[in-house]
Amino acid sequence: MNRHLLLLTLAQGLFLVNNITFIAINSLVGFQLAPYGWMATLPVMGYVVGGALAAPLVARAQARLGRRRSFQLGLLVALSSALLAAFAAWTRQFPLLVLATMIAGYYNANGQLYRFAAVELARPDWREKAVSLVLAGGLLGGVIGPNLANWTRALLPTPFVGAYLALAAVAVPGLLVVSLINFAPAPRHAAASATGRPLGQIMRQPVFVVAALGAALSYGVMNLLMAATPLAMQVCGFDFRATALVMEWHVIGMYAPGFVTGHLIRRFGVLPVMGAGVALTLLCVAVALAGVGLHQFLAALLLLGVGWNFVFTGSTALALRAYRPEEKDRAQAAINFCVFATMALSSFASGALVTTQGWSWLNLGSLPALLLLAAALAWLGLRKPALA
Repeated sequence: MNRHLLLLTLAQGLFLVNNITFIAINSLVGFQLAPYGWMATLPVMGYVVGGALAAPLVARAQARLGRRRSFQLGLLVALSSALLAAFAAWTRQFPLLVLATMIAGYYNANGQLYRFAAVELARPDWREKAVSLVLAGGLLGGVIGPNLANWTRALLPTPFVGAYLALAAVAVPGLLVVSLINFAPAPRHAAASATGRPLGQIMRQPVFVVAALGAALSYGVMNLLMAATPLAMQVCGFDFRATALVMEWHVIGMYAPGFVTGHLIRRFGVLPVMGAGVALTLLCVAVALAGVGLHQFLAALLLLGVGWNFVFTGSTALALRAYRPEEKDRAQAAINFCVFATMALSSFASGALVTTQGWSWLNLGSLPALLLLAAALAWLGLRKPALA
């Protein structure tokens, strides 16, 4: 752990403060402002749709400007979009809130590259651990994000306006932290575009297919259940403090394993760790189906977080085997596009299912994706026994 990797871990934590607070409050604000209940999670969907649309733009900015300037641009977008969301909530304009979260998606797409940038700040034999440790920085978001939403939601007369303003303030230290990191210099664009294999050839590799599928489905299932949790708990009669507690432990589950996941991958292999993540997510669904008490919400979301960490960290480590350094911008953008496209679908499905079919059917709806991912891991293990 060198100084620059430590700073990037802190930047990841500040990114997750934004990310988790957005997820925690957007569906509730959307429920207050939306003309129909099933539209409540459209602001969450806007966040991930914005990320999907921004993924190619972010890749281009990374190639032209380099890591530091591109990350700084993302933080400036985070600041301005949080201010726009605050104005939308204050004036009770639902379409403007969705637009603000779509703009914030650019920062979401930018922050998703922190884990890949970690590889460039560590020794080659530390790649998996570097990714895992930077993801562990999300613990900061797990502790601060839900509590920040709880502390600031009633700060001003209009609910949650204070939370959006607080997120604008969080972007300022993020800018400072990123400015202190010495990334590799930006490559010359002409040289970067003239080397490496075509994207289609990279994406046809079995390792890339499973890495992209693991990243997309782990985030999709996690987002499906997490985005609906505030609404489901509200329907079950829990106040926002209980929701904030559940979200806090969920995010702790997402990022606390980061201190050991890299070691587990090196010790047992990437596919077994990803398989364990799928098993934990299936256990999460079983707990959620068992009842709607506070302890069941808490246990289910904690298991969901740990399962996501194992699959997503493993997918990132797997992806590193699928592209060369000169191909990284295209390959990483393709993976992030898959992630955001899946999250966009799951965000919409989350609000529609939980408000029309209920919490149980929402959890059952996650099973096909988990079974598909389990089958993909088994398929790759048969094709590449060394990974298993």
